[in-house]
Amino acid sequence: MKLYPIETGNLKLDGGAMFGVVPKVMWNKVYPADENNLANWSMRCLLIEDEDRLILIDNGIGDKQDEKFLRHYYLNGDDTLEKSLAKHGFTPDDITDMILTHLHFDHCGGSIKYNEDKTAYELAFKNATYWTSRQQYDWAVEPNRRESASFLKENIIPIEESGHLKLIEEEKEILPNIKIKFYDGHTDGQVIPFINYNGKTIVYMADLLPSVAHIPIPWIMAYDTRPLISLEEKKAFLREAVENDYILFFEHDIYNECCTLETGEKGVQKAKTFKLNDLFSVH
Repeated sequence: MKLYPIETGNLKLDGGAMFGVVPKVMWNKVYPADENNLANWSMRCLLIEDEDRLILIDNGIGDKQDEKFLRHYYLNGDDTLEKSLAKHGFTPDDITDMILTHLHFDHCGGSIKYNEDKTAYELAFKNATYWTSRQQYDWAVEPNRRESASFLKENIIPIEESGHLKLIEEEKEILPNIKIKFYDGHTDGQVIPFINYNGKTIVYMADLLPSVAHIPIPWIMAYDTRPLISLEEKKAFLREAVENDYILFFEHDIYNECCTLETGEKGVQKAKTFKLNDLFSVH
């Protein structure tokens, strides 16, 4: 098995929204915002090459949204999904499996693209099976009013119409060496992949833990639909991660790609931060 971080570009989001009830005077010290209170966040995906499978976890915001929509998110950086795949010798057509942690636009927008003359939508990964949880899919196609702006039907419905959608009904190993668990605090049925890599467990954090700065238990996003459930899920996950020496891979942390955890005087805290490519040089 080989693992490749796939950078798809960055976006800016309101720092207060990203840290919820935590005062800016606290979070700004560890994840700084600009003069408009906007903090910069990665949309980092993970590519897994395992024998005859090429598996991508999440795919960024894509490029089909109009300027009116995108101006709210201040996209920046030189990376794109296609450029990052090409860096490792792959194209979107090589992807065999597309795991979507959830269906918010910054995680699944790259799933669907315009056709050549921009008259219709088509799969961006035409040879892939698209995986997400049934809970999340049902939640996304009939969204609640609080979350509806994050679920764009053009990112979601064409996948089902293509016949390439596979809905996960239960927590299990969906592919060799990839087990998934469900978490419901951020959005219903968020899929978190646990990857068995040479005896280590690497967890793709998605929005269960957006960054190293979110490790403290009360540091929970205002975007979470059920923050008290998020709190309990975080507490249980962090305890499990320390006990099992998990490696955390961050989708949104622009400063830190991976970290390990340890127990300190104030509870669970980061131990080491590092790049995925440096994994075995720091352990």
